[in-house]
Amino acid sequence: MKPDIIQLIQYQFKKLTNSNISHYQIKKFILPIIEFINYSPYNKFLISGSQGIGKTTLLKIIEIILKKRFNKRILNLSLDDFYFDKKEREELAINIHSLLKTRSVPGTHDITYLLKTIKKFNHSMYPIKLPLFNKLSDSRKKKYKIIKKKCDILILEGWCVGCPPISRNYLLSNINSLERQFDNNGKWRKYYNKQLKSKYLKAFREFNSIIYLKAPSFTHVFNWRVKQENYLRKINKKNALSGMSANEINNFVQYFEKISKWMLKKMPELANMVVYVNKNQKISRIRKNN
Repeated sequence: MKPDIIQLIQYQFKKLTNSNISHYQIKKFILPIIEFINYSPYNKFLISGSQGIGKTTLLKIIEIILKKRFNKRILNLSLDDFYFDKKEREELAINIHSLLKTRSVPGTHDITYLLKTIKKFNHSMYPIKLPLFNKLSDSRKKKYKIIKKKCDILILEGWCVGCPPISRNYLLSNINSLERQFDNNGKWRKYYNKQLKSKYLKAFREFNSIIYLKAPSFTHVFNWRVKQENYLRKINKKNALSGMSANEINNFVQYFEKISKWMLKKMPELANMVVYVNKNQKISRIRKNN
């Protein structure tokens, strides 16, 4: 690839993260991911990894480079944008389990809407109307993102995308205070695991290839999530007092803990490409699976 691509990536990385990335990191790790997608015989990809690991930043860079250097357009979907609105989750909490009031696990996303969006991409049915979710207000925005031009590649990124159903023994073992205090009988966990086995699996099977960003352990997710929350406040200055405190984040990540740890165990063997990310959120290694 031409040197100007490296410079473009450096510029975009600085713009997105306010930090620098070296030529070595780009050549060794970023360009191989871009090439993996660009030269693949497939056109639908999942990008998966724990909260705050850098999925959104990576996807934005991939999107920019493929458009500017290879003339390919990406339909970029974030699973987070498909969260149900607060009112819909409150209904789930009343009808099924109180923990479903919090956006988090499978069952709190509008997968029917996601499947319709995938179908529109498959059949080139444009324009495509995409939902937008505001995490600081914890609700869907009233406006939508409208994709008018045909896209070449579909990418869905999200913390649990591609996750296989959880084994019964691991599912029902209590690993944190949230599970012990509020789901001791496992009803919440059984519900979201059932969702993984049905609607979510159906959506994930629409994709041809999985790129999994692997954290060194779940212990780093809290710090990454705090960093992510601070960034959200920075870019949403009007809502600077909104969002979660450190204690609230500590509670919030417990909703994701079981599935995230399960994925750390299972995804390295299921993914087509595994991107190993160190505690400083830098890529340290890439492995392709046959």
